[in-house]
Amino acid sequence: MKYPFVKITALAGTLLLTTACEDNLLEQVNPNQPTTASFWATSDDAVQGVNACYSGLQQLGTYRRWYNFAYDLRSDDGFSQSPWGELADFTKFTLVNYNFEVSQNLWRDGYRGIWRCNQVIANVPAIEMNAQLKARVLAEARFLRALLYFNLVSLYGNVPLALEPSTLDYRPPQGTEEAVWNQIYTDLLAAKPDLDVSYSGNDIGRATRNAAATLLGKAYMQNRRWADASAQFAEVISSNQYSLTNTYTDNFRHTTENNSESIFEVQFSDARQGGNDGDDATSSEGGQRSQFFGAPNAGGFVDGEARPWVVNEFLKEGTTSGARDPRLAATVFYNRRQFSTNLPVDGDTLVYGVGFLNRYRTDARNRARIYWRKYQTDYYRTFENFDSPINHRVMRFADVLLLQAEALNEQGQTANAIPLINRVRSRATLAPLTSANFDQASLRTQIMHERVTELTGEGLRWFDLKRWNLLNNQSTLDQLKARDADFNNFVIGKSNLLPIPQVDIDAAGLTQNPGWQ
Repeated sequence: MKYPFVKITALAGTLLLTTACEDNLLEQVNPNQPTTASFWATSDDAVQGVNACYSGLQQLGTYRRWYNFAYDLRSDDGFSQSPWGELADFTKFTLVNYNFEVSQNLWRDGYRGIWRCNQVIANVPAIEMNAQLKARVLAEARFLRALLYFNLVSLYGNVPLALEPSTLDYRPPQGTEEAVWNQIYTDLLAAKPDLDVSYSGNDIGRATRNAAATLLGKAYMQNRRWADASAQFAEVISSNQYSLTNTYTDNFRHTTENNSESIFEVQFSDARQGGNDGDDATSSEGGQRSQFFGAPNAGGFVDGEARPWVVNEFLKEGTTSGARDPRLAATVFYNRRQFSTNLPVDGDTLVYGVGFLNRYRTDARNRARIYWRKYQTDYYRTFENFDSPINHRVMRFADVLLLQAEALNEQGQTANAIPLINRVRSRATLAPLTSANFDQASLRTQIMHERVTELTGEGLRWFDLKRWNLLNNQSTLDQLKARDADFNNFVIGKSNLLPIPQVDIDAAGLTQNPGWQ
């Protein structure tokens, strides 16, 4: 599905001739510009309106660029040594500028998408159109609004709860975290029945019923509502619509998008290479993670890197044939000879077609670094650029299997959780876990390991840290410090949230998050 941009027409560069009797010339209405009253009239308008909501996921502050910094690099599996000092500070919990561009973009673009959803929800009910299509469009808007609030509440906590279209006079109340989560539940429960089970042709990429169930389950998980989450994941698993791909890397390439493992993806394209970063017909529709996380000497900015402990996590066990976990080489570029392990050192990693050690043979510093490989374009390009066509996999089936295992284990159903984990391990050719070897506590630790080896670098780790309460007490924080020095700057009760941009504090009278006043 292609996401059309919202197009705002404007008269520019026109010679205006005025006389004394033409004082109101500059106040004339552009007859070619749609208005709220004229636009929401047909079923095509309804579909275009919800398509604009999807395009809100392509913005800098959503999935195109800064999402990856907020969730991957602020977690303990990633970090930044960016020469842009404020960007590095953002990931190190030392941000001092509350109006910093990245945080502002995350806030602005999240709400930009929400405002679009609110317009659909408010205006589509009055359109005379096919009832089933109308219900689906409204359900899609509710799903997307829930997804955007899911991200905002996780980053900022007590965010304004905007549920009406934007007007000059509308000032949405600042909601509590509980109120925002409740709205997420409400939107997803309302959306689920009216979303299609699957799509084909140009509609591939739209939110499905199982996408809503998965997001609802994830929302329940973040609030430790294990039984409610488990019920949602059980629906997804029992639908038999999803299966793990045979090849792990199929989840991070543009040639294998919207596959059997995919539940919901943000659709990216490099058709507009070199386009601007805005939101009009000339803007890029490509993802930018690969550019900012890309390796040196291959066009990458190296603004994001992986921590060494992540590599060691993979090396804790080998495959049934004694080889290294194949997901490691798919996750990062690294110097395989610098990690001590009993597992064999297999072939040198190719970094954009050149062997790792050969590419960095004269550069000791770069040779010791670990670069993200997930979502990089090295499998078909020799040099990065800003426009990656690789879709961002927001939700995939392997994550559902591991979350369901976690939910079951937290309810004391440890034996029932293990087969789900083994389904994920099987693709990596790891030996299956045996129920007799685990109780609830030890399986909880094992699941933490499994989520690293399967999902690290996919924007999920921050949610895991919060759900596992690792950010709320000194003993667990000390564990994070031991593997990520940036957590030495973490302040309990403050750093788990970003500061609300000061411009919005001042303009809307919002209350700043604790510790950031």
